[in-house]
Amino acid sequence: MPDETIRIGHLSTLYHTAFLLRGSDLLAQRGVRATWSLFPSGPDIISAMQAGRLDLGYIGMPPVIIGIDRGLELACIAGGHIEGTVMIADSTIRTLDECGSMQAFFSQLAGKAIGTPPKGSIHDVIVTDLLEKNRRPDISVRNYPWADFLSDALVQKEIAAAAGTPALATTARTYGNGRIVIPPDRLWPFNPSYGIVVMRRMLKNRDLLTRFLTAHEAACEWIRSDPAACARIVAGTTGMVDPGFVLETYRISPKYCAALPPEYIASTMKFAQTLHTLGYISRLIREDECFERSLIEIVHPGPHHYADGIADA
Repeated sequence: MPDETIRIGHLSTLYHTAFLLRGSDLLAQRGVRATWSLFPSGPDIISAMQAGRLDLGYIGMPPVIIGIDRGLELACIAGGHIEGTVMIADSTIRTLDECGSMQAFFSQLAGKAIGTPPKGSIHDVIVTDLLEKNRRPDISVRNYPWADFLSDALVQKEIAAAAGTPALATTARTYGNGRIVIPPDRLWPFNPSYGIVVMRRMLKNRDLLTRFLTAHEAACEWIRSDPAACARIVAGTTGMVDPGFVLETYRISPKYCAALPPEYIASTMKFAQTLHTLGYISRLIREDECFERSLIEIVHPGPHHYADGIADA
């Protein structure tokens, strides 16, 4: 096998397979070498790709679409997870179910701010779109450079609610009085919370990428079948949380798979339309500009597993 190293950019998101691949021998078994760089947000990964520092990224699709609009030649070659955005707040804010409608929910946030990761992140786009659709110009979006800052901002009353990954909800429950007020499937159904994205020049290395995707698919299946074992590995790799924290994060939105089914692609293209409507991009991006499905169709040819959930642990 060729001795090539993939330069990978990833986020602190615990349910991405990045930490599982870093902490196990799944890549080594397939002769894949990788260097790993941690970034605060998807837009930061796009900037690093644009600067030529990365070959592959774990990233939500809206930043990818924005990067393509800037002229960056990117391709999503696999999925990973869907519905990875939750909204949290403290107990003074009623949940969406308690309010009965999205309009009633947002009425209690009048004149306040919702915190999200940086502008252009999938969480920022989802919240901005919801506020636009519900005609709430009186509610602002406050962007933070690191998603990890959101919990503190909520405690300090800088923001009334926050949108981010399931780990944000776990942190809010564990270290504060936060709770989920809008669950992932109510914010944007089947939203592509992350995929495996490469610079298009990497597509000539089909064998290397196929071996990487085989490891990625194995990691997704491992999370579904034995989340407790995966949680122990991820906790050990990060050195910052315990296995129970990781396991709870897995359970909040247990929708893991490497496939790129039609639903994933349709949701992404809906994001492209929304990004254009909201002024994030200058033109409508085509499906063939975003996706290259040939490799994952070899690695994962059957039906997707996003709806399969995870095993009890």
